[in-house]
Amino acid sequence: MKAVVQSLVLILALASISACSSWVYRIDIPQGNFLEQKDIDKLRIAMTKEQVKYVLGSPVASNAFDDDTWHYFYAMKGGRGSNFEKQLVIEFKDDKLADIKGDFTKPADFNTPLDI
Repeated sequence: MKAVVQSLVLILALASISACSSWVYRIDIPQGNFLEQKDIDKLRIAMTKEQVKYVLGSPVASNAFDDDTWHYFYAMKGGRGSNFEKQLVIEFKDDKLADIKGDFTKPADFNTPLDI
């Protein structure tokens, strides 16, 4: 009888420990520049590099051999396995904003310079 009770207690203890493992908190790990569409909507053709950096922040990666292309990248690795990624590539010509590409919608008035 004593062995049966000990076995039952052991089984209940193991079951409760395994149930707790699903309750372990796993943190989300963000990396890169978090950008929103409202930030992208502020971009206009012919903006200077300083103006773009003021609006979006410094790029995650830039090419040492081509300073006219900036890469903005954001990744969120969720603690429960939900992953999220977005990227934006900014292209300059003669130190002025020429084009944007990536996972964001180009603003409707992107082709209207700020000077007008």
